[in-house]
Amino acid sequence: MADLFVALIHCPVLDRNGRIVTSAITSLDIHDIARSSRTFGVRAFFVVHPIAAQREFAASLIEHWRIGYGRKFDGRRVEALDRVEIVAELDDAIASATRLAGARPLLVHTSARSEGGLDSNELRARLEAEEGPPLMAMLGTGFGMAPAMRERADLAMAPIRGVDNYNHLSVRAAASIILDRLRGR
Repeated sequence: MADLFVALIHCPVLDRNGRIVTSAITSLDIHDIARSSRTFGVRAFFVVHPIAAQREFAASLIEHWRIGYGRKFDGRRVEALDRVEIVAELDDAIASATRLAGARPLLVHTSARSEGGLDSNELRARLEAEEGPPLMAMLGTGFGMAPAMRERADLAMAPIRGVDNYNHLSVRAAASIILDRLRGR
């Protein structure tokens, strides 16, 4: 089975008006996506943010659970947070994933707004192939990844669809659904 990685992208992303911005890291995204990543066998979960102060915030949050009071409070969370790597750029995440997997991962663009793309069964089959390359699911914060980031992807994943046209999941909810579809039993 090929390795699966997750990259949570904070820049460049879109705001509600379609402007390119840098979004803030949230503790809930780190905790919940790390736990989903551990549950579904993700090799590493990359939190990608260009601003040093934001990366320091994320590191302090993780350290609280790894060595601080949080470790005594809920040691299971440490197991999930051990898979988190905080990096400045997507290229840093790609380089780290390449070292871990021994091959460059194919970047998979996810979006609530795109049409088309591979369905989760096609991506799952790629992950389960004997000789398949690793995959890195890119998840955009804010209102999704900016076009320049989407264009870096090798593959696009079809959006998650509910019962009607409303489609505004949190990134952590979307991550859980995507990971279940790619790796769940």
